Amino acid sequence: MDDDSIARLLDETSQAIRLALRQDLAAKIADPREPGTREGQFRLDLVAESAALPLFETAGLSVLSEEVGLIDRGGELIVVMDPVDGSTNASRGIPWYATSLCVLDDAGPRVALIVNLETGRRYQARRGSGATCDGVGIAPSKRSNLREAMLVLNGFDPTFTSWLQYRSLGATALDLCSVADGTVDASIDFSGALGPWDYLGAWLVLRESGAVVEDRDGRDLLEIGHDVRRKPLSAGNHDLLDQIRAELQQGQL
Repeated sequence: MDDDSIARLLDETSQAIRLALRQDLAAKIADPREPGTREGQFRLDLVAESAALPLFETAGLSVLSEEVGLIDRGGELIVVMDPVDGSTNASRGIPWYATSLCVLDDAGPRVALIVNLETGRRYQARRGSGATCDGVGIAPSKRSNLREAMLVLNGFDPTFTSWLQYRSLGATALDLCSVADGTVDASIDFSGALGPWDYLGAWLVLRESGAVVEDRDGRDLLEIGHDVRRKPLSAGNHDLLDQIRAELQQGQL
C-alpha cells in the first residue's frame, strides 16, 4: 500500500468515527458520560472504535488500539489508533478531543493523521514529506527562552513554574500538534501514563514540522505494545528542550 492509499484510508476512518459519534449523540441512546468496560473508558470510545475497525480489517492492516489492544494480521503495516484522544473532554462537550491514527512499517511511523473531532482541524504528516494543518505547511515556535515560553502539560508538578504560562488541555495528540504548529512552545508529560496511541501520530507530525520530541527518561518512543508507557517531552527547538530537560534533571521540574 503506497502513502496516498494509506492517507485515504486514514481519512475515511476519521470521517467514519466522526459520523458515528455524531449519530450516536443525535440518537440520544445514552448519556455521553456513560462509562465503558474499563476504568477511564467511556461508551463513546467503543462507538468510535467500532466505526474504525472494519475499515482496517478490509485493508488487512494490523491494529494497536487503546480500546481493543493488538490485532495482529501479520502484514507489513500496523496502524496505532486512539479513536477518541481526550474522551473525558468529549464526554463533557469540551471541544478538544481527536482521533489519532498512525501507520507504521518496519522503518517506523510512515503516515499520520490527527483530526479534532469537534472542529475538524486536521494535522497530517508523511515520513520525509513534512507536516500540514488543514493542508498548509506548519513549523514550530522559535522561542528558546523557557522563561518566555508557553507550555502545555499533561498532569502537573506544582513545584515548578519556570515558564511564562502553561495550559493543561486534556488531549495529548492535539497538545503535541500544537507544539508542531507553534501554537505553544513546548509540552511536558507529568503523568507517565501515555500509551503509543496517544503520541505516535503526533510524533510524526512533530518530527516532520521540525520540532523535537523525546521521552523524559530516554526510552524509545517508537516501541509499540499495549503495555508500553512513556513520558513525551517536546519543544519547538533544541535550545528550549535542553533547558526543560536540565530543570527536570535538577529536580526543579
